[in-house]
Order: sequence, then structure tokens, then C-alpha cells
Amino acid sequence: MLNFGSPLRFLCALGLSAAPAVLMAQSASHAVLLVANQHDQDLSIIDPVAEKQIATVPEDAYTGHEVAASPDGKTAFVPIYGDSGVGRPGSDGSTMDVVDIAGRKVLKTVSFGHGVRPHKPIYDPNSKLLYVTTELDKSVTAIDPKTLKIVASIPTGAAESHMLAITHDGHYGYTANVGPGSVSVLDLKARKTVTVIPVAPKVQRISLSNDDKLVFVADYTKPQMAVIDTATNKVKSWIALPSIGYGTASTKDGKWLLVALTSGNKVAVVDLSTLKVARTIDVPQGPTEILVRPDNAVAYVSCGHSGKVAVLDLAAWRVRTAIDAGKEADGLAWAQF
Repeated sequence: MLNFGSPLRFLCALGLSAAPAVLMAQSASHAVLLVANQHDQDLSIIDPVAEKQIATVPEDAYTGHEVAASPDGKTAFVPIYGDSGVGRPGSDGSTMDVVDIAGRKVLKTVSFGHGVRPHKPIYDPNSKLLYVTTELDKSVTAIDPKTLKIVASIPTGAAESHMLAITHDGHYGYTANVGPGSVSVLDLKARKTVTVIPVAPKVQRISLSNDDKLVFVADYTKPQMAVIDTATNKVKSWIALPSIGYGTASTKDGKWLLVALTSGNKVAVVDLSTLKVARTIDVPQGPTEILVRPDNAVAYVSCGHSGKVAVLDLAAWRVRTAIDAGKEADGLAWAQF
């Protein structure tokens, strides 16, 4: 392992106290990576400096697919989806686990009152609310993370509202409605549906560009990615992919879109200036979700079929290592403290 203290003193002597490599080490040393493991029904806690799993937290019932962290890095929120996949028969989850990250245990369980298949959680620092997709209610539920009380339900106007992306100002939300093949645009402040955008016969996953001008959603029937203009709420173009796309994330500099190619066991790197694939990178089997670290040095790729999290070096465009997680590793969150 690198000795981060010595390089820091050396660089400071040269007047380079803000050196990216040192900032990366400092950022990672005060954070953990969280991974929701579907098959194992637990949450992995990973040390990003040592690049290894240091603990797991069992979930109360069934399985959580996604995870979000509180701004202070103390708490994780894991909606308990059920024992099936979106649109498939099976149990309907009705709760969300609230996890003490440092204590490595479930503190409380939030009840939605009935089976809703809660899935994607996102904390919005503007409203200080936690938003969770509740797909069987065709809605996104707003929760006060301090009181753990449900404060609102925002209709999506479509079934299977599985994933969610929120603008940086917290005004608008966008859901990927899997079976209907559409994207719902939500006014989170007014708590209403703005419109529902037809995209493809079936879609999966969703993300926003760093400037909130574009929404990316994967066509799950063809190897292409829809690009939605948030000014017009219409599909403006398509990105051709080598194989079917899944989870996406933009790099912090706004130059690249990373796309998990689940069946191809690759990550496609899309040049956002041309909307074309610039390169692909081999990753372990079954990549699903991508999280770009705040320092933009690394992207983490959950690879469910292999139970690994690939560490993708964004400077060298290569997988630096693959960290052991749990079976069907999926949802990712960065907990900074």
C-alpha cells in the first residue's frame, strides 16, 4: 500500500499541495463504498484505500437492490425490494432498512404500509428529503430521513418506475419505467408528473449529465442509449452501443459517459462531445451499476454475476483491480465521513 503521508510532504515542499493523487488518497481514506448484494441479502462495506471488503450487514428480509448514504456518511438506506425482478412475479417488499454504517447493523426499518417494491433511493440535499421509487404504487415516495416519516407521494403516471435520477437543484426527477419503456418527468417541488416520454419497448436504468441538460436511458431491446433533452423533454438522439446497455454514469469533468454492457462484460466509454463510443473496457462478468468517485480518479462497477466490484482507473482506462463483494452485487453508494 502507498504511504500517503510521505508524498504529501514531498509535494507540499514543491508547492503542489493540491496534487490530484494526494487528494484522491485523502478523499478515499475518509469514506467507504457500499454495495447492495441481491443474492446474499446483505450490504457490503468496502475500504476504498485497501480495496477490500471489511464488513457485511445482513438485511432484515428478502433483498435490497439499491443503496443511498446520508450526507454525513453515518447512515445507509436500503429499500427491500422483494425476491424477484422488475415486472416478474414474486414477493412485494414493503420496507426500507436504515443501517448504521460504523456500527455495521440495521438500526430501524421504515414501513411503506403495503407491498410497493421500493427500489432506488436518492438523498436530495436541497429539500433534505430521501426519495425512493415505489413502483407498485406508480410513484416516488418522499421520506424525511431524520424522522423516517413519509411526507409525500409523487405519481409517475406509469408502471414499473424502477430507477430515478434527480437534477442537482432538486427540482426535477426522472424515472425509468421498465415495462412501459418510458421516462416520467417529475416536478419534485410541486409533487406532480410533468410528462411521460415514450422511449422504447423496454428500458433500464437512467442517469443525468453533469449539467442536467441530458437524460440517458438504456433501450433494453436494442444496443442503443436514448438521449433526452431536459429543455424539451423529448428524445433528441441515440447512442449506438456494442451490446445492450444497462447502468450509466458521467465522469465529473462532463466529458465521458460510462455504460455497463451487461451481456458483453464490458464498460463502454462514450465521448459526450460526439455521442459515440470511444473505447470499451473489459470487466468481470455481469456489470450492472457504475459510480464515479467524487475525485473523478476512479469509477466503481458492480459486476453481479461474478460478485465483484471492478475498480476502473479513469486516467489509464483500465481495470486496476476487482474487489470481492457479494453474490449479485448491484447498487452502489459512496459514504463520505
